[in-house]
Amino acid sequence: MLDVNRLRMLVELSRLGTLSAVADALSYSKATVSQQLSALERDVGVPLLRRVGRGVQFTPQGNVLVAEAIGILDQLEHAQVAVAESLTEVTGTVRIAVFQTAAHALLPPALLALQAQHPALRVDVTERDPETSLVGVASREFDLMLAEQYPGRTRPINADLDRVVLTHDAIAPARRPGARVERDAATALWATRDEPWVLEPPGTASRAWAEQLCRTAGFEPDVHFEVADLTTHIRLIRAGLAVGLLPELVWAGDAPSVDLTPLPEAPRREIFSSARRVSAAAPSIRAVRSALADAAALILPD
Repeated sequence: MLDVNRLRMLVELSRLGTLSAVADALSYSKATVSQQLSALERDVGVPLLRRVGRGVQFTPQGNVLVAEAIGILDQLEHAQVAVAESLTEVTGTVRIAVFQTAAHALLPPALLALQAQHPALRVDVTERDPETSLVGVASREFDLMLAEQYPGRTRPINADLDRVVLTHDAIAPARRPGARVERDAATALWATRDEPWVLEPPGTASRAWAEQLCRTAGFEPDVHFEVADLTTHIRLIRAGLAVGLLPELVWAGDAPSVDLTPLPEAPRREIFSSARRVSAAAPSIRAVRSALADAAALILPD
């Protein structure tokens, strides 16, 4: 009998390419992954991998087993969903990966609603950036993730994951309360060209979008602060130490504590969730998505 966890490691190796990446995705050490894959080879009785330089390459038999293992793992999830759908109560555990503003604004009301409606359902939450979250859902580390997509930008498409749009929120230049703010949307961004800026770190989707927006307006933002935490952004802006771009969701339905000026064409960020297609029909995942949608509708009504 082949070990399911070892098969999962083999599938992740085919997807991610290196033992180190598999170890990171599944929260194991590289040595453990290597040992488990060696044990899988002994179970099968043929080599599945061959060393190529510092990496590994699949043998023909390894490729055959990967294709079969994907089907096995999907069938196991199908079986779990079928059992869950036969119950009259929503139970189990849903592991969610979320980005910061979604955790701040959407999770508290959604979790309170789930607690009242489905007391037997457990929800475990981990804050992760969207790029890591997508990998985590595909590798079965998480069951559901919330991600953001900025106007004019796209994320890689994984055919094994679905995509459900949750809501959209506006993004606006922010300055300290009482500052002389340019109210004309066409020139509001240009008016910040000589100000110190706070942005998220390089490599993030929000940073890339903000820089492109400023460049389109004709200037390079003078970034004094690189901070991932948007609460810090708000404090720096409110104190008059920086200007920045803030999404509407960060206020969680409360009144903004800084001065905001709309951008031309009012660009909006898309908030969406992704789950594995094979498990998206599970009552637990449907319940969580419904609660998140209700929370979003309260905070950001159309």
